[in-house]
Amino acid sequence: MQTVKVVITGPFNSGKTEFIKSISEIDVVATERKITSEIERIKDTTTVAMDFGRISIDKNLVLYLFGTPGQKRFDFMWEILSEGMLGFIVMIDSSKPETFREARTILETFKAYAPTPYVVAANKQDLADSWDPEDLRIALRLSRNIKLLPCVASKKESVKSVLLELLYKILEEMENW
Repeated sequence: MQTVKVVITGPFNSGKTEFIKSISEIDVVATERKITSEIERIKDTTTVAMDFGRISIDKNLVLYLFGTPGQKRFDFMWEILSEGMLGFIVMIDSSKPETFREARTILETFKAYAPTPYVVAANKQDLADSWDPEDLRIALRLSRNIKLLPCVASKKESVKSVLLELLYKILEEMENW
């Protein structure tokens, strides 16, 4: 059986944990802790080390999904989680333009860790104030050859389509080796 390690990363509250929970066939192993700062009180908990989920694509292929913490104070986990990854997904809260610069920095950081395939998921596309993916592409200065995919992390089919696009990129890369 072939296993593929995929990392899901992005800024705080971009939907990484929800993304993994929506698709994982096992109970997600989460290292969430209660948020104590009023500044970050957008939600009650935050990932402090990682989230872990698993999905079997077929009897020969299993994806291990590792979600990174989004807060800068836990970024020491990013490099650890990136070891051995065959690809990564950068989640963006497309309704929060104030996080776009941070998302771009995270993307560049992960590209520096390993030259692996990646896609960008424009999450929260179901919200009225979410940016259109093409406008996001301009804001993030992403070239046309980078996949920028609309996503709603709470919907399994949406998550599945993002993961499949990443898998296609990984397979394409493997064929070129």
